[in-house]
Amino acid sequence: MAIIINIDVMLAKRKMSVTELSERVGITIANISILKNGKAKAIRLSTLDAICKALDCQPGDLLEYRSDN
Repeated sequence: MAIIINIDVMLAKRKMSVTELSERVGITIANISILKNGKAKAIRLSTLDAICKALDCQPGDLLEYRSDN
């Protein structure tokens, strides 16, 4: 997939655990892991909003486009 989700990078920068992010955002650890591992097919804007609030970041800090070539 050409869209990369950099939640792990932001978690490291904020010194926050997946468990803490899960509690702040209100989604399961399993769903955060799916996002972290690039297995997600979609993300709700409300979820992206909650993650950005919890990590004090912009959507562009989490999402990256890489060409498949």
